[in-house]
Amino acid sequence: MITGVIKNKIDKIWTDIWAGGITNPLTVIEQLTYLMFIRSLDEKELESESFENISGTKMPRIFPQSSAGQSMRWSKFKNSDPRQIYDIISQRVFPAIKNMRGGKLPDFDDRGEMLMPDDDPFATDSGNTAFARYMSDAMFLIPTPQVLQKIITGLDDLYEHDIADLDMQGDLYEYMLGKLSTAGQNGQFRTPKHIREMMVELIQPTPDDIICDPACGTAGFLVSAAEYIRAHYENVMTPKQWEHFSGTMFTGYDTDRTMLRISAMNLMLHSIGNPDIDYRDSVSKQNQISDKFTVCLANPPFKGTVDAESINDNLKAVTNTKKTELLFLALFLRMMKKGGRCACIVPDGVLFGSSVAHKSIRRELIENHQLRAVISMPSGVFKPYAGVSTAVLVFTKTGAGGTDQVWFYDMRADGFTLDDKRSETPDNDIPDIIKRFHNLEAEKARSRTDQSFFVPKQEIVDNGYDLSINKYKQTEYVPVEYPTPTEILDRLDGLEVEIAEGLKELRGMV
Repeated sequence: MITGVIKNKIDKIWTDIWAGGITNPLTVIEQLTYLMFIRSLDEKELESESFENISGTKMPRIFPQSSAGQSMRWSKFKNSDPRQIYDIISQRVFPAIKNMRGGKLPDFDDRGEMLMPDDDPFATDSGNTAFARYMSDAMFLIPTPQVLQKIITGLDDLYEHDIADLDMQGDLYEYMLGKLSTAGQNGQFRTPKHIREMMVELIQPTPDDIICDPACGTAGFLVSAAEYIRAHYENVMTPKQWEHFSGTMFTGYDTDRTMLRISAMNLMLHSIGNPDIDYRDSVSKQNQISDKFTVCLANPPFKGTVDAESINDNLKAVTNTKKTELLFLALFLRMMKKGGRCACIVPDGVLFGSSVAHKSIRRELIENHQLRAVISMPSGVFKPYAGVSTAVLVFTKTGAGGTDQVWFYDMRADGFTLDDKRSETPDNDIPDIIKRFHNLEAEKARSRTDQSFFVPKQEIVDNGYDLSINKYKQTEYVPVEYPTPTEILDRLDGLEVEIAEGLKELRGMV
């Protein structure tokens, strides 16, 4: 749990970086990510040294044993002169991380030239994290030794006094990611944690699932899925399932290498050291994956369009369009195995758009697969990023239909105010959504005037596969009884008398 004290410390680090001239939140997080990774390497090395001293078993080492190699360790340089720290990180540690091989950092000779490591019989993949793989084009942008020292001091204070475990590290990183307050040019923006957790609760992933977010951004959905699995299965998972959990269970794709680094670090801080995080345009011909995953969780980019020539032909066969929000729905269906479950966020236009492409993807979901739920969300959910109206679609890939009726829910509150401040409020429909979704038998008796209800498939077909809740919701009008004209005039007469008496009293006081 991130307390106010921890938030204040993070905010102080953030302010120090801003004062140094780095004002882009994404750049701030990226630079903090590098430093957190540098510290984590030294933590691993300290654990290896401790185990080696106790057991006498030789352990793989990340840092070279030379004086230059040992000087790159966080515990060795953190109390040095600011200028010395800056030189070590910018000229040794950072270049070394970008050239990490086999879980080892390269050494440096007396002239400061990098020496690539020889093959080490004790080398493991412990340092070959997904994050390390995406460091090749990273840039160190901390402007001055003084700013760097403040960041290192601040992070070290957090780690030594406030962060007790991996869960806390993940919460800390989540809080920092919450400061990303701008949407990308294609309409992608970070999904609030409570919305992600709701979607994961609807899908209920298990330790045997293979989970993908083909537009992963900061890997929030993968992290939320991992937290759900640990919370529900941690005490019963087998060694094989834990091995699956730490790597092959989670897959994420993105076209922004900065996001890939951040998402890999986010997963690493949640005990997922080697996920399949890859640079890939998911809807292009570059991505040929099909029938692989059992769960898809995503908030794909809205508003974006892609080059028609690059779009994978099997996606265009389902919905012939350049709109990313439609192409991703076709992509989920292709990438999942039969029986695979998906919860994804779509803009409202997907629900009622009248184009051939809009209708064809809705028809595909309803006729050829099982569309289970449409949860309409209020437009303020994504503020301050954007004020778009969105919905969550929940469906299962069957390849043989199965949609008999669709459950609709009109979410009116998500536990936060719907303005730019997004302050906490007691009004929250999310617990009710989760409870009702997992007990749909009880929903059959509800009427169209209720907040949730079923709509038969045939009615949706007759309405051109329209999935907007307002198409089916019935509003109950309560007649308002107004006073008669005579009663209104009598009230006015009474008010005139009161005014006259008041004026008379005032004149008497003058």
